[in-house]
Amino acid sequence: MRWIRAAGRGLLVAMIVLTGYTASGTPGAGTAQGAARDGGRGPMTLATAGDLTGYLGPLLEGWNRAHPGERVTLVELPDSADETRAQMTTGLRSGHGRFDILNIDVAWTGEFAAAGWIAPLERDRFALDSFLPPVTDTATYDGRLYAVPYVTNAGMLYYRKDILDREGEQPPRTWADLERQARTIAPRYGLGGYAGQFLPYEGLTVNATEAVYSAGGTILGDDGRVTVDSAAARIGIGFLARGVRDGWIPGEALTYMEEESRQAFQDGRLLFLRNWPYAYAGASGPGSKVAGKFAAVPLPGPGGTGTSVLGGSNLAVSARARHPESAKDLIAYLTSAPVQRKVLTDGALPPVRAALYQDPELVRAYPYLPALRASVLAAAPRPKSPRYQQVSLAVQAVVHDAMAQQQDPAAAVHRLARELSAITPRG
Repeated sequence: MRWIRAAGRGLLVAMIVLTGYTASGTPGAGTAQGAARDGGRGPMTLATAGDLTGYLGPLLEGWNRAHPGERVTLVELPDSADETRAQMTTGLRSGHGRFDILNIDVAWTGEFAAAGWIAPLERDRFALDSFLPPVTDTATYDGRLYAVPYVTNAGMLYYRKDILDREGEQPPRTWADLERQARTIAPRYGLGGYAGQFLPYEGLTVNATEAVYSAGGTILGDDGRVTVDSAAARIGIGFLARGVRDGWIPGEALTYMEEESRQAFQDGRLLFLRNWPYAYAGASGPGSKVAGKFAAVPLPGPGGTGTSVLGGSNLAVSARARHPESAKDLIAYLTSAPVQRKVLTDGALPPVRAALYQDPELVRAYPYLPALRASVLAAAPRPKSPRYQQVSLAVQAVVHDAMAQQQDPAAAVHRLARELSAITPRG
């Protein structure tokens, strides 16, 4: 039903494929010499955190039946995205060849590629032309393909359709619409106006980046240079800060992550919510006070449809993979059309295959697919940097101060530019 870890923290289903262990549990030879002896083919171990629907084991059994000499063994890692990343990077830095395939958050591709932890891939080995166009960009770094998109994600605006219908209003297409309706309609029904994920963590980085992108700005340029000190960034951050100041973003929202914000909307306490598509299932399910009363549309922006940040995860092959050919074939399998359909129907994860979003049977079962498709097509990746974690921490801290009314938005943007310049290699 859900892919909570995925959402704004940037990690859809934290999953890595570990190798370097024989059946007896002793270390294997994670070397190019070992790969040469067996043609780069052999068994793999898939470690996963946050497989909340239990879909992955049965899905991998399909691979194992067809490839008995290249079996995948499933092993779980901690649920926390931070802990998963820590285990991944510790193993990669050690150079022991412990990892074969890594299912990494889309924001980590640049960092892992720049560090030499993942190997470039051949584009013609994967069906990239069948994917939603923006998702492939998340798998590239410095003009080369370093991963293959596995699941995608984009923010959407959830709204109380019953209330807007009663008021004779359409869902907001612009920030002005959203602000007006959140400020005037929500109080008449005893609701908070608008919320997102505003606790200082990766979710706030996503929400802030969406605001800057929607206003026409950027945080880092394609060359890694700091570009955030702009009128567009001041408008975007100012929009969020003004919402808290004027009360149509409730102060409590400054403590929200994905689940807290979903619960607030599902409990009937919000008119509008920015969240990932996973929230649709919970809000439609048993016990939800808004089941049958809400809908979802793409995020608004200053003059029309806004820009969401692309979420999701990418499959990458470790630079020290023991069986790189098997790893690439497994990636092709996991991103094939039949398996991608199961990723949606069995795992409740947004697939990367474009045709699935226009499949009539799937649209009937998942009514948010057209809105999600529009959101993904209008979305953009988070800033690409080999030091992404430090970039994200700086964005979180500065934007939270602006939203908490501790710093003027213009001053906050200028401060963010200074901090990013000290962090990024090309600052």
